[in-house]
Amino acid sequence: MRILFALPGLHKYERGAEVALNALATELAVGGDDVTIIGSGHPKPSQPYRFFRARSLQREGFEHFPSLPVFRSETVYEEASFVPGLLRRYRPRDFDITATCSYPFTNWVLRRPAFRGVRPPHVFITQNGDWPAQSEKSEYRLFGCEGLVCTNPDYYERNHLRWPSALIPNGIDVNRFRPGPPVRDKFGLPEKRPVILMVSALIPSKRVGDGIAAVSRLPDAHLVVAGDGPLRDDIRRMADELLPGRFTRVSVAGHEMPLLYRSADVFLHLSKEESFGNVYIEAMACGLPIVGHDTPRLRWIVGDDEFLTDTVDIAAVASRLTEARSGTETQRQARIERSSEFSWTKVAAKYRAFFEQVISGQARAG
Repeated sequence: MRILFALPGLHKYERGAEVALNALATELAVGGDDVTIIGSGHPKPSQPYRFFRARSLQREGFEHFPSLPVFRSETVYEEASFVPGLLRRYRPRDFDITATCSYPFTNWVLRRPAFRGVRPPHVFITQNGDWPAQSEKSEYRLFGCEGLVCTNPDYYERNHLRWPSALIPNGIDVNRFRPGPPVRDKFGLPEKRPVILMVSALIPSKRVGDGIAAVSRLPDAHLVVAGDGPLRDDIRRMADELLPGRFTRVSVAGHEMPLLYRSADVFLHLSKEESFGNVYIEAMACGLPIVGHDTPRLRWIVGDDEFLTDTVDIAAVASRLTEARSGTETQRQARIERSSEFSWTKVAAKYRAFFEQVISGQARAG
């Protein structure tokens, strides 16, 4: 298959959606498909797929822009700046199928009428949410696709009667994310304190501030946050007040993330709504116990033996963090084994099968 993945942040950022699509493209290309990526970053050496650059402006430059219809966040402003380059690079006749998780502009460009020939079918991946597929309001009324990849059961139940859909989770590189010795000195972390790790963009929905409040109740614990975002100054001030000398914020390259997971004792993630949450399976694969918001969706990913709770209750979060630190080796091995079910090899095989159905016209809603 000739497959195109397009997303503004590809090869530019190493965050959830970008990491997932890049890994998927790699696995499909290694498996023999002809894969092209269009993103606004730079080529990387030794990649098995073709990369085209379409420039975009930095999303951080839009953090204080007004929230307007269509332009609802800094990422949408960034996506709009990506469109001119994408239009120049995208030739519909060169592909059998296209895919993105970005709406509205990237989806609109990939589904625009072809001037010559037939436009390839388009698959939308609910990596960042399913609201484009199920909302009838504002710009979401203009959404369309020939196939919908639902990254969790909730999305599948909401959408499969309307769009040809497949339930496919995200994945991990099990050769990279695995247990190993800690390297705390590399990240400036204390050797003799329990280390709690959050991997989160610094935005309200990730609730990093609540994580700081919870860890402040554990007088011996150190919190490390890997991420950046508009709330960086607020988070720094809160950590200075509640966790003096017990807080570290780092920006870590993707290839170093397994080392960071291995250097922690517990993984904490407080987002109540995640389309999937690669961070959970990355942490599990490295053997870390999970403390998170108790939902059926999260239990579908991590199982019933992790340390989930109603994270609105900060005292309960602190209690679960304490419990997680005393987990057993049997629990550790069980989570490592569970994480292997999310290997990109297995996930890519599901994508390949669904793409083939969409291309052949055999994918049907319902």
